Amino acid sequence: MATQFNYTVRDRTGREITGSLEAENSDVLAGKLRQMGYFVVSVDEVKVSLSKKEIHIFGVKVKTEAVTIFTRQFATMINAGLPLIKCLSILAQQTESSSLADIITDCQREVEAGRSLSEALSKHPEAFPNLYVAMVRAGELGGMLDDVLLRVADQLEREAEIRKKVKSAMTYPIAILGLSLILLTGMIVFVVPRFTAMFKQLGGDLPTFTKALVGISHFVGGWGGLVIIACIVGFVIAERRFKATDKGRYAIDKMKLRLPFVGSLFHKTAMSKFSRSLGTLLSSGVPILGALEITGETTGNMVVTRALEDVRAGVKEGETIAQPLSQAAVFPPMVTQMIAIGEETGALDVMLGKVSEFYDTEVNAGVDSLTSTLEPLLMMFLGVTVGLIVIALYLPIFRVITMIK
Repeated sequence: MATQFNYTVRDRTGREITGSLEAENSDVLAGKLRQMGYFVVSVDEVKVSLSKKEIHIFGVKVKTEAVTIFTRQFATMINAGLPLIKCLSILAQQTESSSLADIITDCQREVEAGRSLSEALSKHPEAFPNLYVAMVRAGELGGMLDDVLLRVADQLEREAEIRKKVKSAMTYPIAILGLSLILLTGMIVFVVPRFTAMFKQLGGDLPTFTKALVGISHFVGGWGGLVIIACIVGFVIAERRFKATDKGRYAIDKMKLRLPFVGSLFHKTAMSKFSRSLGTLLSSGVPILGALEITGETTGNMVVTRALEDVRAGVKEGETIAQPLSQAAVFPPMVTQMIAIGEETGALDVMLGKVSEFYDTEVNAGVDSLTSTLEPLLMMFLGVTVGLIVIALYLPIFRVITMIK
């Protein structure tokens, strides 16, 4: 069984080179290195910890920020003229992500074994998606790997910026909603029963509004609460299993586009991803059919993905991109018209970049608008609900006071 070794050698000019290779033992590896014309300085067996093995086996998702930093540094080193293997060795040592370091080391081994960089990266989809691999492959073929890596980094940064914008904008409304539900549940489960005991001492018939609140309190505080929790858990599990199928994911993505308030935001986000990914791939030299296929996988919406499958079939038959694109309802007229102009002028990637910038602006404006709308609505919901509970609790007391007078 082959073992992994780290080695340090010197070439004929005396320059020190480090790397890692698999061999049956250290003597066999040293012999191979000497045959390659190197002077062997050291050969050490790699001690792989259990945690790192588990990371590699289970393919832990690597953070986009770590991949972006790696990509920019990689582009800078390639542009400076450093050998590919040396770049990977340095980057594996200086990255702060242990999982990414493991992956880079594995890619280094693959490249040393004679495989291309794109082939090595394709074995790690948890860090490098198809779009990333396709662009690197185009950069290798075109001899402009450093330029392509910079474009990849820009692509990753723009997508991360959009995600961060959406997450930060939705954090406050979600926090308000969560606190509201906790507060209401606490009042119904703990506060209402105390008032119920007091109502029994007062005697008399309770108002209908108060009876309804007491009934809800008994239901939620008893087996009903467990039933509600079980239903929520069951719904989440069923939704995930349904979404795991192609039919289910398509139905859910289609529903997302039709939702009030947020449907247009989902649609604009998908259009932004589509135009940015396709434009970046084309500008990097990826063939149009391959670019359409990869773009369909990165839009994040099955409705757009299936529409792009029809577009790809049309392009295969000799049609332009704009022609079958205009027949898909999911693509707005502005998108198809801009693409048609880009095809006529031979500047399709430039036009797609302008479409992407437009939808990025629209997404940012949509997120701000949604946040400014949701916040007062949630505050109003909390205030009205708490107010109704308080009224329901104090109605019997007001009735007793009125009777005493």
